[in-house]
Amino acid sequence: MTDKKPPHVFDAKPVLDLIASIEADLQRLKGLVEEQLEKFDPANPHNKTPDGKLTEEGAECCYRMFDEGKSRYTVAQQMKISFAAATHRFNTWRKLGGSKRTKTLLG
Repeated sequence: MTDKKPPHVFDAKPVLDLIASIEADLQRLKGLVEEQLEKFDPANPHNKTPDGKLTEEGAECCYRMFDEGKSRYTVAQQMKISFAAATHRFNTWRKLGGSKRTKTLLG
């Protein structure tokens, strides 16, 4: 009898390992980018002018909190503004498109 070699068997393990490694790297990079985009501090002093009004950064901070689903009451407390001011910002946020609005850069 002659020895017949079985047809070439493709070993998928190295390819699957490479895909898993690439996916892990992409998730790590995504995490680095998302942290920079989402980082904001409601207590940052740059959110208010000396007379107590919100700056553009302060308004954007409110909008990002609304993007996260926070209530007007929560926004008012964390931003240290009145409920009426938070309601005004909420209505402006909705007019701008809500969570689909174009976000401005902070910092």
